Amino acid sequence: MTTTTEPRPAATLAASALDLTKTYGRGETAVRALDGVSVGIEAQQFTAIMGPSGSGKSTLMHLLAGLDSPTSGRVFLGDTELTSLSDAQLTKVRRRAVGFVFQAFNLLPTLTARQNIRLPLDLAGRGVDPSWEQLVVDGLGLTDRLGHRPGELSGGQQQRVALARALLTRPEVIFADEPTGALDSATGAEVLALLRRSVDQWDQTVVMVTHDPNAAAVADRVLLLADGQIAGELTNPDVDAVIEAVRGLGRA
Repeated sequence: MTTTTEPRPAATLAASALDLTKTYGRGETAVRALDGVSVGIEAQQFTAIMGPSGSGKSTLMHLLAGLDSPTSGRVFLGDTELTSLSDAQLTKVRRRAVGFVFQAFNLLPTLTARQNIRLPLDLAGRGVDPSWEQLVVDGLGLTDRLGHRPGELSGGQQQRVALARALLTRPEVIFADEPTGALDSATGAEVLALLRRSVDQWDQTVVMVTHDPNAAAVADRVLLLADGQIAGELTNPDVDAVIEAVRGLGRA
């Protein structure tokens, strides 16, 4: 069975997937993590992906971000078809057009905050735009922490560094995988507010996988997954609507 949501007009899509499937393993042990998913991610919007464990939400995000390859189907970042690129081409596209924020921060412990923030540009051989860097650093409250290494920063500060790193390349899409999962509720709320700000003030596109209804309610749109298929969506959600939708997935 193939479940789809109608994509937005092509000109407004930052990322999209067409009839996407992903199967792990072979034969009797094969597991189909995604089962014919088609979806569009609108540019300059905050999209959350929710679903029970094993629903395929992280798999979908990894495929949209070019971190994994589908078994079948097509993935686009803007007008670029990721599924048609070589590994070398895909690496270049990710460095140029994709930002990542992970639950575990993924900062290099021997580098300062500033060096971690600049790392994607250094790897890509690109120069830093000083005015944009200053805007991001000031906006995320990191100005007096740039010389500190990750071990000298709190969890919330480390996640701010990770977000600054994702923003510095001015990516087409920022993918956030459980970005508040390792944070307390107050610090997590601050990080979510900063993600929201990056959309509203800096015209970023954010795609976030989360299990937290409070986090999902910050988004413009919530995609609901179950058994590897799109099971519904919410627009302009509030916490109660998200909780009820997730409960509905459980009842189904």
